[in-house]
Amino acid sequence: IRVVGTEVAIPCSVSDYDGPSEQNFDWEFSRETDFVRIVSTWDSTFTSEEYQKRVGRGDIKLRRSSNDAVELVIRNIQPADQGRYKCSTPSTDATVQGNYDAEVQVKVISDGLSVSGSKARSSTSLRLSEGDSFKLRCSATTTSPEHTHLHVTWQVKSGSSWRDILSLTHEGKFQPGPGYEERYRSGDIRLDTGANDTYRLSVSQASSADGGAYRCLVSEWVRGADGSWQKIQEKSVEIATVSIQRTALDVVISTSNVSVTERDSLDLTCNITTDRSGIFQAEVMWYFSASPDDTLSDAQLLLSMDHDSVVSDSTLISLSHVDRNSYRLLVRDVDVEDSGYYFCEAAIWVPLHNGSWHKVVERTSAPVSVVVTALEPDYDVFLNASKTPKFSDDPTELNCRITNVQDTEANIRFTVSWYYRQRLPGDDVVAEQLLASMDADWALLLGDRGRERIQNGEIILSKKSADTFSLRIQWTSESDRGDYFCVISAWSRHRNNSWVKSKDVTSASVNIFWATQDYTLTVEAVKLKPFFVAGHTFEMTCKVSSKNIKTPRYSVLITAEKPLTDQSSPNGTTRIISLNQDSVVRLEDWTDQTRVDGVVLEKVQENEFRYRMYQTQISDAGLYRCVVTAWSPGGGGMWREAVNGLSNPIQIDFQTSGPVFNVSVHSDSPTIYQGEVADLLCIVTTEGMPLEPDDMSFDVSWFAVRSFALDREPILLASLDRRGIVMQSRRNGSSELSLERISPLEFRLRVHGCEDHDFGNHYCVVTPWVRSATGVWQREPDIRAKPIFLSVKMDVLNAFKYPLLIGIGLATAIGLLSCLIGYCSSRWCCKKEVQETRRERRRLMSMEMD
Repeated sequence: IRVVGTEVAIPCSVSDYDGPSEQNFDWEFSRETDFVRIVSTWDSTFTSEEYQKRVGRGDIKLRRSSNDAVELVIRNIQPADQGRYKCSTPSTDATVQGNYDAEVQVKVISDGLSVSGSKARSSTSLRLSEGDSFKLRCSATTTSPEHTHLHVTWQVKSGSSWRDILSLTHEGKFQPGPGYEERYRSGDIRLDTGANDTYRLSVSQASSADGGAYRCLVSEWVRGADGSWQKIQEKSVEIATVSIQRTALDVVISTSNVSVTERDSLDLTCNITTDRSGIFQAEVMWYFSASPDDTLSDAQLLLSMDHDSVVSDSTLISLSHVDRNSYRLLVRDVDVEDSGYYFCEAAIWVPLHNGSWHKVVERTSAPVSVVVTALEPDYDVFLNASKTPKFSDDPTELNCRITNVQDTEANIRFTVSWYYRQRLPGDDVVAEQLLASMDADWALLLGDRGRERIQNGEIILSKKSADTFSLRIQWTSESDRGDYFCVISAWSRHRNNSWVKSKDVTSASVNIFWATQDYTLTVEAVKLKPFFVAGHTFEMTCKVSSKNIKTPRYSVLITAEKPLTDQSSPNGTTRIISLNQDSVVRLEDWTDQTRVDGVVLEKVQENEFRYRMYQTQISDAGLYRCVVTAWSPGGGGMWREAVNGLSNPIQIDFQTSGPVFNVSVHSDSPTIYQGEVADLLCIVTTEGMPLEPDDMSFDVSWFAVRSFALDREPILLASLDRRGIVMQSRRNGSSELSLERISPLEFRLRVHGCEDHDFGNHYCVVTPWVRSATGVWQREPDIRAKPIFLSVKMDVLNAFKYPLLIGIGLATAIGLLSCLIGYCSSRWCCKKEVQETRRERRRLMSMEMD
């Protein structure tokens, strides 16, 4: 079904064919019975005479859509074109199969669709403000004899193309255009039907995007024979041209820059100017920011008044509506923290048809700078030293006093900060160092310089009165000399009960200095008995004198410089006994167990000390000194080392013509086999004055070095003291040691059951003891013998003798046992008895036997 005067396109296609891919088509028309040829794709003479003009003008033409499909296009179809149309294709198949033509019935109806604007007027122009609402109407009717449906679409054109707003489809459904879905769901865009076939478009909250030309587009649809909908014609009419004007809004704060005094009130007015008419309400919000470049998200919202004139709650800040276009902000009891930038934001709201409100425009004013001047108190600071040191470790006390206080309130609090500055020669400047400071809550904050000493109580900070702060150094040292000054800070209480520093006043500096001289310490050693012999008591005194040391105390150490032959100290100096500044005596490197009480150090006077050594030995010869340390009282009851001093040496030298001892090691068999006994002899010989055997005794110690080149530490094997007591060291092997004296001057070491690890260089160390004429035993210096190398070899024959005998014996025993087991097995265990079956004695034997 098509409408007269419209264009008709009848498609025709062929499938399942053989031959070339491009197929040809012939079109014919019949009103009743006979078909008249219209046009062909392959024969230009196919067209009949009555259609030649229309085909020549292009009113009827073929439009190929593919190789196997074409469309017959008839422009401006007329009632005479109503009838049957047949499409046929020449066969290119090898055999005839299927159908080669198809027909369609075309019905031409009259144009009964009418579309017009409201009251049949031409398009109008509407001038609206942003946020307004408007309605547009169009009328659409049809008098078609067929059962057709109408499809109505409202469109707008703001540029070169039309955009769909909202449609009522031929199936009775509402369909919003692209970008209008949300506004359709919210009810801002509606399409209503009314009487006399009218269709009304309603638009709420109009914006600038809604401006443009509006038209009503109506199409007519009919259901085809296959049940699908087909559009048969379409008409449109322009209804109106709508222009949307933006709402002008200007927001200005009446003052530019404001300066107020602390505790006063801040008064700001926000003026709003708009070209909006009709019903609207304004919303106002005041913001505060520390920087003029901050955005609204970074700023702090102070107060707001919505479009219903509801103001948010605040205690010290109020917002009032002065007149229709003015809004006043009042901040009472301002303080320094209120300094910054204030700006006002305003918005215009308009009512909607459903009773709700819509915001159409929003603007923000330029920021206004507000400076709050603090109320500074007026006062002076005076610093003096109530105690100054004259010596090191004397106390120092400084007082920082607040004077001439004026214009102070009850909400003012004072705190102190103490600083130190080192004084250098010349014009060199050194930055001050913070000792300690106080915050607004009087909590102590320690600086790096004084942290440890304040925590230990060496520096005391106190507040003596409401206007006096004190710094006391319990024990002043040389590093404390320099300039000291204090800073008094005034703090003001704000309305949120927080404290803010309002002023700092620095005092004049006070110099802490005292003249110092180098410490002097003199030590003199005196030998009380100029002549004595071995066995007598050695006695000397040490007298000490000092200068420039406050109430000194002394500690004394007695040292001895022995000859190089003495190995008790690697550097030749031995620490014997000491007495500290508290008169506590301690034995240092004195190792002679037989003479534990043989040395005494005592304090005779405050500056005189006496050293005694009883029953002196020959080995005690050397130079003796007093090492004295002067101590002065330090902080916290501790003693501080001031200076050290060394006395002159006192020599102990024994003039004797006694015997000279020599030691040697001998062995008859330095090379032995494993398991044998090694004999080593330590032989002592004497030269010079002969002695009776009862007047001399020896301490003998045997050592071994387990190497060829004596490059390892010696190992103590055994020792025999002069009382005959033998001591052996712990051994890891199975060999045993024995040490004995075989004569007054010969000592034998035996190694029983020698092993390979018993090899090495062996030597003995002998300590002679000689009895003097007074009956006192004197110890002579140690004598070390030249080492002898002991070699331990392996006896191959003896080493393999027992293993061979054991192997032969075991092999013989195993062989005899194997023979015995075989004989018994064959004799008793593996013997079988064979029972023969009795057979009849016949001439012919059975087949089994055969």
